[in-house]
Amino acid sequence: MDALKGGSANLSQYAGQAVLVVNVASKCGLTPQYTGLEKLQERYAERGFTVLGVPCNQFLGQEPGSAEEIAEFCSATYGVTFPMTEKVEVNGAGRHPLYERLVGFADAEGHSGDIRWNFEKFLIGRDGTVVARFSPQTEPEAAELVAAVESQLA
Repeated sequence: MDALKGGSANLSQYAGQAVLVVNVASKCGLTPQYTGLEKLQERYAERGFTVLGVPCNQFLGQEPGSAEEIAEFCSATYGVTFPMTEKVEVNGAGRHPLYERLVGFADAEGHSGDIRWNFEKFLIGRDGTVVARFSPQTEPEAAELVAAVESQLA
């Protein structure tokens, strides 16, 4: 997997950290969640946590931009500092291997399988296991998401 701005986004660099993997889009009704994701990044980065944004254009074409356009939008509009990967597919025959692994994990309501929409969230613990899945409508600063993140931090 490559980074949005080029080069590798080698996921092994996050070994020993808690990571919130989020499929993101710039032209979605849920796009304002970038604000909450950035707040989580700022609040917990020093404790071994990162948000990892994964742009995806599979949901009504809501992430149509180039890598440069996505990076500029996220930085200028929401002040995003957390890492972002290249644009990938999260569902279907072209599903990225990362999402092949993630979609088998069920959320609190029992949903597993295909990503339902932009901003579906997966919390990966420090040991590399998926510990929680949150629906796209779960705000980044929701109590249950924050509690899950905090449970993974030293």
